[in-house]
Amino acid sequence: MDKFLEELKKRHQWAAANAFPCTKAVNDFASNLVNWLFPEHTGKVMTEAELEQYPQILQQQLQDLLHTMQSQLPDTASQLSQLFMQQVPAIYDDLTKDASAIYQGDPAATCLYEVIRAYPGFYAIAFYRIGHALQELHIPLLPRMITELAHARTGIDIHPAASIAPYFCIDHGTGIVIGETSIIGAHVKLYQGVTLGALSIDKSMAKNKRHPTIEEHVVIYAGATILGGDTVIGHHSVIGGNVWLIKSVAPFSRIYYKADGSMNIVEIA
Repeated sequence: MDKFLEELKKRHQWAAANAFPCTKAVNDFASNLVNWLFPEHTGKVMTEAELEQYPQILQQQLQDLLHTMQSQLPDTASQLSQLFMQQVPAIYDDLTKDASAIYQGDPAATCLYEVIRAYPGFYAIAFYRIGHALQELHIPLLPRMITELAHARTGIDIHPAASIAPYFCIDHGTGIVIGETSIIGAHVKLYQGVTLGALSIDKSMAKNKRHPTIEEHVVIYAGATILGGDTVIGHHSVIGGNVWLIKSVAPFSRIYYKADGSMNIVEIA
């Protein structure tokens, strides 16, 4: 037991020297930011005075989070929090487009309020876009903590380093996995259980492009698995349910399984 306790002491000492903010504080910041941008998110509506003051409150919240990990940052917590807040209007613009795409893409959606308040796809995308903005500032771990909060709540796993254009629609969403080096163009729609993954899990490939590229106006139906960094799904293609792909397909392709279990690829000129 003494040896075990000594090992735990070393672990706690290491954690103290390589500190990261607590999960609750991270969740509070991300949720507060989404609610400031979209009061529909929780139904909490701010007064005009609160709206004007809230950017400073959010910036201070982020600065406090970053301050706990200052030794691991590429710049000061103050400077990075300022740079992040400068990106918030662009995050808002992308999210309004995402919400519109979800609403337009789901006949069951009755209004944008419903999409923002109740749809797991919007929740996951919102946390992804916050995490991605932090990732672009080369902030370690914190972006992943934010996207994992959404993953735990929705079952949608989006790596914050993935590149996703606006008008992104996730329908249902449970079980979706989007890997670190995935690139997704505008007006893409994913259904539940879609995996954009890697062909290899060799650690030496960590800095390589390991995940597919999905060009604009692609629809990928439930359970489809698309793997590999060299795999490109051409624009305006439709990938059917449960399709397994490890090679590129041309634009305007239609890929699905026939009744006999064989894959059918139709390329429309």
